[in-house]
Amino acid sequence: MKIVLNDTPVKAGLYPFGIINPVSSIRVGILTIKEKWEKITGADVFDSVDSFFVSVNDKNEKPGLLIESNVVPAKYWWQQLQPYLGTLRNGSIDIEDSDIVKNINHPWQIFQLNDWAIRQDYDLITAGRTSQPISSTNKTIAPENIFIEEGAKVEHSIINASTGPVYIGKNAEVMEGCMIRGPFALCEGAVLKMGAKVYGATTLGPYCMGGGEIKNSVFFGYSNKAHDGYLGDSVLGEWCNLGAGTSNSNIKNTAGTVKLWNNQTKSYLPAGLKAGLIMGDYSRAAINTSFNTGTVVGICCNVFGEGFPPKFISDFTWGKERYTFAKILEDINNWKKLKNQSITEREINILKN
Repeated sequence: MKIVLNDTPVKAGLYPFGIINPVSSIRVGILTIKEKWEKITGADVFDSVDSFFVSVNDKNEKPGLLIESNVVPAKYWWQQLQPYLGTLRNGSIDIEDSDIVKNINHPWQIFQLNDWAIRQDYDLITAGRTSQPISSTNKTIAPENIFIEEGAKVEHSIINASTGPVYIGKNAEVMEGCMIRGPFALCEGAVLKMGAKVYGATTLGPYCMGGGEIKNSVFFGYSNKAHDGYLGDSVLGEWCNLGAGTSNSNIKNTAGTVKLWNNQTKSYLPAGLKAGLIMGDYSRAAINTSFNTGTVVGICCNVFGEGFPPKFISDFTWGKERYTFAKILEDINNWKKLKNQSITEREINILKN
């Protein structure tokens, strides 16, 4: 079976995500949406209609299943998804409260669903497997809900997994003095710096770095919040960086409904009682930046300057000016070098378009 995750109908509502990378690359829980479908179905999964036709030899071949790529499947095995396939094939999903799948229609739903998603992914990934031993230097509550992959380092920290599972990925590191309250996922190669305080449901994607205080937030991959400061009810895309002391508000002083910018409707939409920072790929904030409740930062932004930043910062913004394209590529490449990577021609072409 070949499954195509079609993001064309849904990507506009998920801005600033799904623009540089496919919607199915969104990380919620431990895995990306595409990785979930691959693990649950065992099928060949394509992240777009275009990638499917590029890959198949027979141009008359059709995918076995065409699914909108904002559909997040649960841990249930493929056989248990069968009753829903008719609905999925029709491209119409109206089962958001189901235990089988959930939809992400807005970017703030990523952190809102993260508790559910970590639990689903934890069971899926760890089923039938044995965790690496937990070092005796740590203090743990409900250690049966902690899974440590090969090569991970966790020493002299406090981990409370009674409130949700804690997953420590391959070659990840929890430095000394960290306090973790599940559900929590530290993915492959990620680092939690000394003395960090983490509340669930939080995910640090592959090769991310976390420090200070973090609560109910998702980092997609290669992004950093390495220093003190508060990040709550937020989502960082790939290759983001928050300078030392950067913090966000996640609840209004009036305790009223938080509204976030929606690039599809060009208006602010209600997101619930709590919503912090939504930051697109390749964006960064200077030291001591203070983000207002419900701030949306676009792609390739460098946020700095006096006072509070605006609640919506459009793509390619440098302070209050426009980023030049040559400078964008130079800065991205500089950040990538810090993690032994370099910008690709594909990335350059996407940003250019």
